[in-house]
Formats: sequence, structure tokens, C-alpha cells
Amino acid sequence: MNILEYENYQEKISHGNPLFPYITYLCSIPLDFSYVPIHWHDEMEIIYIKKGHGIITVDFTQYQVSAGTLALIIPGQLHSIEQYENESMEYENIIFHPQILLSKQTDTCSTDYFSPLMDGTLTIPVLYQPGDPYYKEISACVDANDEISKTNPPAYQLFIKSQLFMLFYILFNKCSSRNVQKKDYKSLEKMKLILKFVENNYMEKITIEDVAKEVNLSQSHFMKYFKNTMGTSFIDYLNEYRLTMASRLLISSDSSILDIAAEVGFDNLSYFNRSFKKRFQQTPREYRKRYAQP
Repeated sequence: MNILEYENYQEKISHGNPLFPYITYLCSIPLDFSYVPIHWHDEMEIIYIKKGHGIITVDFTQYQVSAGTLALIIPGQLHSIEQYENESMEYENIIFHPQILLSKQTDTCSTDYFSPLMDGTLTIPVLYQPGDPYYKEISACVDANDEISKTNPPAYQLFIKSQLFMLFYILFNKCSSRNVQKKDYKSLEKMKLILKFVENNYMEKITIEDVAKEVNLSQSHFMKYFKNTMGTSFIDYLNEYRLTMASRLLISSDSSILDIAAEVGFDNLSYFNRSFKKRFQQTPREYRKRYAQP
């Protein structure tokens, strides 16, 4: 996978054929990228761990995952993927738009199941692991789609849709719950605005005052809210985001280290080099030499 296909936050890329938005990315951490920062999109996503161990975070809840684990991400959920300690992880990202399962005319599939799933009044688990009830049935649907996607024979789209319907039949019939406490969606939406602001402006100078204004908070309330929600200060998060973008550019482009530092928002090369080495335990030049494709 080309790591620059992996856009952050409210992703703008079109996943798959516009007439059939279903696509699978094969990914490896840290070979393809150091980690996938917290982001969201309007598509559903299945993260299918193939080898190794890692960490997936969904709406600020962290899960340790290993080979065989399936994680289902609902549209709009904040999620990230990272290494577990020093271990590597290979996984599939299966991304599809829920519209491929919905009728243009409203029906009970939408009103009783998919719409409640999207608005949070009906929930299903995030993780499905080997040994869990119904895991074999659930993974069989994903495996079948993986297999047919190797050749995409005529009418393969019908097969993929049939397996997705079977998957959600199992989930809704055997794994769903309506008697849950709804999450604080207002808080999540506020955080999405902040993350979107960083995505759009990380290459420029950003102050606490700038971001606080975006969400109508005082600077002190903003700093407290961000730290309580994300577990880190905004400045530390911003620097981490910029360093992640720099690590991707070091692998994917031939730009000089000076130009990359400036492109991701660092106006001091020495500070960028020190920060990068502290984050990745190697200099930008060493990182590029180690991970850049020949």
C-alpha cells in the first residue's frame, strides 16, 4: 500500500470504484508507516489482523489485537492503529460504503438495523477474536470476500454484497444490543472539529488561541478538555502529528529534509531533527535510508 493513500481524519479519498465502493488495502506497521493517527471517515472499515500484534483505538478505547482479530469501525468513529511495544503487525483494511447495502427506498433493514447502528441506539462489539462466539461465522464472510477479490470474476459484486449481508445478519441477530448508555457524542464531535483543524492547518503556525476559537472554548478550558480527552497536551499532539507526516514524506518523496521539515510546520531544522530522533530513535536521514523503497 502507498502510505500516502492513508489520509488522516475525515478522509477525502474515494475508496474503490464509485459504483461499487469496496476495497481492501494490505498494510504493515511499521514497514509501511510508523502508525495510523486518529482519524474518521464516512465508510465502514474492517481491520483484519493477519500477523503479529498491535493496538487499535476506537473512540478513545484502546484494544490490544493479534492475528485473527477482526475490528469493525462504524462510520464516524474515531480510530487509530499503532505498534504494540516493538512488534510488527500485518493487517487488511477493508473499506466499504454502507450505501451499497441500503435500498434507495426506505425499508426495515434501514429503519430497524442500519440507521440505529449509525446513530448509536443499536450497538455491536468492536472486536471479534478467535474463540469468541460466532467468530467462525463472522470471519468466514470476510474470508470469502477476500478470496473472490483475488480474481474479481463477473458479478463478483453480488457475491461480496451477499457476504456483507450475511455478516450483518450475524451481527444484528446474535451480537447486537439496544440497552446501552449512549456515548457523549457532543464531545466526540467537538474533538472531530479540532482534529480536522489540525489536518487542514498543521503545516502553518497554530496557536492554542486559534484552535480554542474553532470550538468556542476559552484557552484554559480547551487545554483541559483536550488533555482529558486525548491523554496528552495539544502541543505534544500537534508535534506528534507533524512528525508522523514527516515520516511519511521521508519515505514517499525525494524532497530534502529541510523542505520536509518546513512542509509539515517546523520552521527550525535543528528542533525538527531533535524531535524526530526523540520520537523515532533515529535521525530523519537514518529513517529514510531504513524504510524508503528502493
